[in-house]
Amino acid sequence: MALTITRTQYPKTKPQDYSKGFGNILTDHMFLMDYTEAEGWHDPRILPFGALALTPATMCFHYGQEIFEGMKAYRTEDGRLLLFRPMDHMRRLNHSCERICIPQVCEEELLDYLKELLKTDLDWIQDSNVDSIYIRPMIIATEPVFGARPAKDYTCMAMLTPGRPHIPKGPKPVRIYVEKEQARAVRGGTGTAKCAGNYASTFAAQAKAKAQGYTQVLWLDGAERRYVEEMGQMNIFFVIKGELITPDLSGTILDGITRRSLLAIAKDLGYQTVERRISIQEIMTAHADGTLQEAFGCGTGACIAPVGELTYGECHMNIGNGSIGTVTFTLFERLTQIQRGLVPDPYGWTMEV
Repeated sequence: MALTITRTQYPKTKPQDYSKGFGNILTDHMFLMDYTEAEGWHDPRILPFGALALTPATMCFHYGQEIFEGMKAYRTEDGRLLLFRPMDHMRRLNHSCERICIPQVCEEELLDYLKELLKTDLDWIQDSNVDSIYIRPMIIATEPVFGARPAKDYTCMAMLTPGRPHIPKGPKPVRIYVEKEQARAVRGGTGTAKCAGNYASTFAAQAKAKAQGYTQVLWLDGAERRYVEEMGQMNIFFVIKGELITPDLSGTILDGITRRSLLAIAKDLGYQTVERRISIQEIMTAHADGTLQEAFGCGTGACIAPVGELTYGECHMNIGNGSIGTVTFTLFERLTQIQRGLVPDPYGWTMEV
């Protein structure tokens, strides 16, 4: 399909400080593409960033048919722009579409359109204060009718936001509250899809945790409230007795691209990696006997978030004496070096725009 590009006549003034820009600062243009039963996906276009015209009856507002994806492009020292595992993100977007009963997109075509969006706003990425750009593709049901059924009309869109500045020494550890009552997902539900409802349902527990001074929530399984699943919107890893352990993909956990990448890197660096169910009781026991060495969350937005404290009821577990652990930092450094083109990419994960 031929892509049309309409450039803005009123470019935004770029800020001097991007440290709080993630999700708050959006670039000058956006991508749109529509779907109808008669035409399928059609009319791909890049337009000046602006509001959408939707009626209050639009189905996505009432029945939650909406999915999204999050991926990044990184600026290298020699001025190139590298997407990180873009086809994996396109495949995961289509997985979310399938689960929420949204028509799938052509992965290669959508990726080509996103590359053109990046090129259209290349001046933002070349800003010396920006070292990465976050890409948010999403699809919403746009048919304007009340009816609890899959919609007949959809809009795919994408926008760009400058990423947080890179911290070469690694991020600081965060405090995490283990949620005992509410659950993020159950087997057979939508836990493996990136859809809006998965996130809205977590906000109450997150607000409770933040009111007590914690950064995020650690979720347990929805059936027994025994087994660790995710940390906020991130996958979770533990280092216990030298093993790098992460919950297996049981049908409730998002198949994180960063998670996949860290497992591959860790194996090649010689770490013993394990994907299995791990209970909160096992975590507490490991902390009590001194074998819980490190913990961290991982995801596209933050890359790696070291955990400095876990609280489960009255049990407060301090991890790593307030500093990033050796395994955590080694994995963080290796992954970010590949993403930014500082070392060779033996996996074929990066794609130049």
